[in-house]
Amino acid sequence: MPLRHTSQLWKLEEDPGEAQGLVNAQLPEAEDEDEVSSPPYLLGADLVGFLLRKYLNKQPTSQAEVLEVLSPDMQDAWPEIWGQACECMQLVFGVEVKEVDPIAHSYVLVTVLGLSYDGMLSGEQGLPTTGLLVLLLGVILLEGDRAPEQEVWEALGVMGVFAGRQHVIYGEPRELLTHVWVQEGYVEYRQVAGSNPARYEFLWGPRAHEETSKLRVMEYVLWVNSRWPVSSLAPFDEEEWA
Repeated sequence: MPLRHTSQLWKLEEDPGEAQGLVNAQLPEAEDEDEVSSPPYLLGADLVGFLLRKYLNKQPTSQAEVLEVLSPDMQDAWPEIWGQACECMQLVFGVEVKEVDPIAHSYVLVTVLGLSYDGMLSGEQGLPTTGLLVLLLGVILLEGDRAPEQEVWEALGVMGVFAGRQHVIYGEPRELLTHVWVQEGYVEYRQVAGSNPARYEFLWGPRAHEETSKLRVMEYVLWVNSRWPVSSLAPFDEEEWA
């Protein structure tokens, strides 16, 4: 069953801890209203909220801990619910649920691609923004390592992210792209040489080059695109991005 359109992802409820709208958007299309209201959907939303709290508090978790919060009659649905929640964490928030002990089934929550940036705005409460950062790095690569600002906003607009419009997860996106991530060293935002009137472009910053690679970012972006087929990506050649 196909996934819902990406733009549906951003319809969160007021309480981000529950993340009900987010998970419903990430789960497969339901055949009817009864399927939408079935227990796995509700538990999936609860589990995303649970994992977000673990990430924000820098706490590990385990299968046993999660099963304790599931109703006994739903524990057989664990693999499906767990898989959907983990995929949602990675797609939306850029947070990977990594198994550290396959025997005890214990997990830690880390940012994708080994990035050291936790995705949180300094001194503010909120949700991780790393998922958007990685997609921005991917857009820059697809634009030939220099992404015109207009092209960046067009690409992000497909996902419901617009300059100057407050976003329920990312806050004000322009602030993230042109200030926060520039200060963090992940992107460069500069005027195109000789442009009049002034035009601007995005490039990878030194921290992005240090912590990840073009190949890893493109593999991640292509994986996201396979889950949310919202645009046509350029043909992928591993040798080109290595």
